[in-house]
Amino acid sequence: MDKKRCLAIKSALALLCALVFALGSLAGCGSVEGTAPANDSASADNANETSSSTTEYLAEVTLEGGTGRASVTSPASVTIEGEQATVTIEWSSPHYDYMIVNGERYLPVNTEGNSMFQIPVLAFDEPFEVIADTTAMSQPHEITYHLTVASQD
Repeated sequence: MDKKRCLAIKSALALLCALVFALGSLAGCGSVEGTAPANDSASADNANETSSSTTEYLAEVTLEGGTGRASVTSPASVTIEGEQATVTIEWSSPHYDYMIVNGERYLPVNTEGNSMFQIPVLAFDEPFEVIADTTAMSQPHEITYHLTVASQD
């Protein structure tokens, strides 16, 4: 595995660990601003069900479209919570400032290095359309791509 790819994977895993830690801290804090802490055992059981229904894995991701000069890091981190799947996409450039997926706009989850986004997976094992805005040219351009995210084995 080349050094750039190894660093990209380490970066994605570090981000994932930070998110898991942050979510764990919120779950263990007893209350969230504006809500009272749950004291009954049924609420505690539901919290455990929710946390145990999260699946995380690395998936192969392919990118089609654009000029062919851009790429995304593969494998990428996929998280499935309930029926919602998200993938962390890392571009080969730091010049992507937003992505549009299914009409929703997503901002990068990092401030340094190549642009990274957490976006919903609209389909597994088949291409789905995304738009990414790049500022690498003289003026920003929205470019249409197709991502394919592999399902878990």
